[in-house]
Amino acid sequence: MRRTAARFAKDEEGAILVIVAVSLGTILGMIALSYDLGRMAATTSELQSFADHVALTAAGELDGENGARARAQAAATNFFTDRQTFADDNTGQVLNADDFTLTFLRSLPALDTTAITSANSATTDNDAVYARVQVTPKTVPFTFGRAFFALLGFAQRTPTFGAEAVAGFTTYACDITPMMFCMPPNFDANTWEGRTILMRAGGNGSAWGPGDFGFLQPSTLAIDSTGNCGGLSGPQGLSCVLGAAGSITQCFRQRGVDTEPGQKNGLTNSLNTRFDMWPGDLNPARDGIVYAPAPGVIKGLVANNGNACINNNSNPSPNTVPLPPDDCFAAGTCTRYGDGIWSTGRTNYINTNYGTPGNPPSPVPHGSATTRYELYLSELAGNYSSTTPAILPSGKAETGRPMCGAAPFPDPARRELIIAAVDCSQGTVAEDLRGSATNIPVKEYVRMFLLQPVGPAPELSIYGEVIGSAGGNGNSGSGVFHEVVQLYR
Repeated sequence: MRRTAARFAKDEEGAILVIVAVSLGTILGMIALSYDLGRMAATTSELQSFADHVALTAAGELDGENGARARAQAAATNFFTDRQTFADDNTGQVLNADDFTLTFLRSLPALDTTAITSANSATTDNDAVYARVQVTPKTVPFTFGRAFFALLGFAQRTPTFGAEAVAGFTTYACDITPMMFCMPPNFDANTWEGRTILMRAGGNGSAWGPGDFGFLQPSTLAIDSTGNCGGLSGPQGLSCVLGAAGSITQCFRQRGVDTEPGQKNGLTNSLNTRFDMWPGDLNPARDGIVYAPAPGVIKGLVANNGNACINNNSNPSPNTVPLPPDDCFAAGTCTRYGDGIWSTGRTNYINTNYGTPGNPPSPVPHGSATTRYELYLSELAGNYSSTTPAILPSGKAETGRPMCGAAPFPDPARRELIIAAVDCSQGTVAEDLRGSATNIPVKEYVRMFLLQPVGPAPELSIYGEVIGSAGGNGNSGSGVFHEVVQLYR
């Protein structure tokens, strides 16, 4: 009997069955848990996808204009629904406006790991830069896991899963002049075509009003390394992108630009190189290619030293005049923006420069030109060629073409500015503009034709004729605009 018991104790036959049973139970438990964990992972992915899409949908409406937040809320509520598969929810599998909370932010913490607080919240349509979506947490119950927990004696669990996303919208305007001006009341560039705006330097602590202009600080320094401004930064870079010819690939945010502190008086010298003038430290021999003048430069000014080049000083021309602003400026019935009527100035311009009263000279089609920009283009089309380089008749103090700088820039648009129009009456914009300011909203970018050289400091008067909208704020135009809606968190 004792020998039988000893043999039984030493017998290992069938031991594998115990190992198999334990292993099989473990494997089946892991399979059960993997099924439940897969359902949870799928739910997390579905909720995150829903949050991402809602945030992007809402952010696409945050243009900084009045009603932006209401439009964003409506877009998030009405334009996007989704589905989830496994979570318990009172609304079933459909994900809609009942399943998320939408809030708006003016800023984000510098680090993604830093929590968003009330300090980041937006309080107006203007400062609502980001849309934040928080999906209501959903419960994903265990299925096979219930038996596994019961077998091991663990308490039953009901895990919940949520999601959050933050998206923002920005329009970038590239290859524009780094300038802004306070637009007149009810301004719209396309309907203001042909009207004169007198822009003068603002800043130095004074109040900003319609027509005041300033310079912009680029949001990103995207200067073409192979272009005329390649390798420049700081004041030199700003001066270059303000006045250089050709593409400079400089981009600015539309919904909020940053202004440069101070009036930057010296930078306006770059503008006058368009008229073949070389004031300050600009030198036509050195900088003529970078700051190539326009093909037509009738300016009503001549050098005061008998030379062809106008440097720091000049005299009025004895027998030529520049393109005039609207007649109301001379009459004193308008101060900063006109009505588009310039018939008196037009007659004086043609009679003085061409000397044929009542009969515009052929072949220049002055008679069909209704705006100063059209007149400028007709002058170039009629008289400016390789065989007849002079625009004006012989005997005039000016020829109408560049005489000092390098070869002119071939595009007539060299005398155009594409500048940001800002509603300085909106909110605290006028107050914010006193000195350096950030995130100033832009109404649209405007094509402006320079009528004559920039006036001297301290006012730095710029007479510009509105050509039309260059784009931005829903308007299409000649500017290069990139609308970027992206996820930030």
